[in-house]
Amino acid sequence: MRMKIFRMILFAVGFVFCLPVLAVILGSLKSSRELMTTLSAVIGGSGEKIHWHLLPLYPTLKHFIKLLFYTPEFLSVFWNSMKIVVCILFGQLFVAIPAAWGFAKFSFRGKNALFLVYVILMLMPFGVMMLPSYLVLNQIHLMNTHWAVILPAAFSTFPVFIMYRGFCAIPKDLYEAAKIDGAGEWQIFFTIGIPLGSPGILSALALGFLEYWNMVEQPLAFLSDPSLWPLSLYLPEVNLVKAGMALSASVITLLPAVFVFFMGQDYLEQGIVSSGMKE
Repeated sequence: MRMKIFRMILFAVGFVFCLPVLAVILGSLKSSRELMTTLSAVIGGSGEKIHWHLLPLYPTLKHFIKLLFYTPEFLSVFWNSMKIVVCILFGQLFVAIPAAWGFAKFSFRGKNALFLVYVILMLMPFGVMMLPSYLVLNQIHLMNTHWAVILPAAFSTFPVFIMYRGFCAIPKDLYEAAKIDGAGEWQIFFTIGIPLGSPGILSALALGFLEYWNMVEQPLAFLSDPSLWPLSLYLPEVNLVKAGMALSASVITLLPAVFVFFMGQDYLEQGIVSSGMKE
């Protein structure tokens, strides 16, 4: 009985948190006239009460069609986001995986101090690193290019921390047995490390996608040309005429993140569990 009540409470709390998202999704299906009638009190500043019907009275896909087929700037920022996120994740694969493997399986002087530096850098907010990053990127003439956003993120220390914990979970006996059998370091890395450490790698990639798909501060700081902006910075002018397009753009922005989350949910849980393990 207590468990049933507890589940009902969790469901109610979850529904409250999901209600704004549900309102945006259903609002994107409302007709322009219905949105104008509903939102005129807010956008028009009349001061009247809002009468928001959760379910659309006259469902339509007109806003999505107009956004996807008659708004070239939306497709431009969408592919900008895809380019930036994919390049960042590939960069993290080439940088973070070897670094995490080195921290997990090799002993060298200053290892703990260097890893502590990695952790400190991971905890620093973007506001602290913005000025040094700006000075370096400006010096190498990468400002106002996608590389200004891609390169700092590709060398992020957060995926190293997640992958490191995953590699630490690999039994040392297996590593030693492979060395006794004559396997080289690179062979062990590719045949044992990457396959067995894949949960940590995939969880880091999933978290990275969710973070960089929605990033706002970095593009605003390093990209002055609006044609280079990612999808997270795109929002049509919110007025009574374009309210439907704004809601549709929000839904389309949400879909890839939701897809990646549900596809990588198991790996995210494993990565969180492994990151909480002590050495």
